Amino acid sequence: MITLILIAITVVVSLLALNNRRVADRLILWPPAIDRHHQYDRLITHGFIHADFMHLFFNMLTLFFFGRQIEGFMEQQTGTLWAYPLFYLSALVMAILPTYLKHQKDPNYFSLGASGAVSAVLFAFILLAPWSQILVFVIPMPAIVFAVLYVVYSIWMDRRGGDRVNHSAHLAGAAYGIMFMLIMEPQVLQHFLAELSRPRL
Repeated sequence: MITLILIAITVVVSLLALNNRRVADRLILWPPAIDRHHQYDRLITHGFIHADFMHLFFNMLTLFFFGRQIEGFMEQQTGTLWAYPLFYLSALVMAILPTYLKHQKDPNYFSLGASGAVSAVLFAFILLAPWSQILVFVIPMPAIVFAVLYVVYSIWMDRRGGDRVNHSAHLAGAAYGIMFMLIMEPQVLQHFLAELSRPRL
């Protein structure tokens, strides 16, 4: 249910921002607004707006399929509804934090989108089910294989640059998703390693 609420809020706010430049300008991650005007909320609000409809669609589609799984797992492990939204919102912050620190004084830098938090959700899921089949542009692929390719591609593109995609946030989000899961339930690591030892291609 919380995943659906997050998706609904993100869709509504994103559509508002796509049709109202003032809304987008207030919510987007613009480092000087944080550094000079202390608008720290931008570390979260940037994740509720998107560059275009396809950017929004792919992020929310991924969140729909994997967020519900992680939401259920976290509720079962903690006995509370608050662990998952705390995870998601903190992932927005932690995924963008390296970018913010790098561009803290850059008035020409902007970033938006839920990709960092969605990466956290996706990699949390991969810890639980590394051999599950996921579709990557309609191509079925084991989740763990996708994870490796995703990390390699993100590192390469982050160093190469030039495509206006915040690959650093993807990497930071993925790392945070793994870290959060292991801190919340350390036995997840043992489960992950056991699953890895039983390949199901």
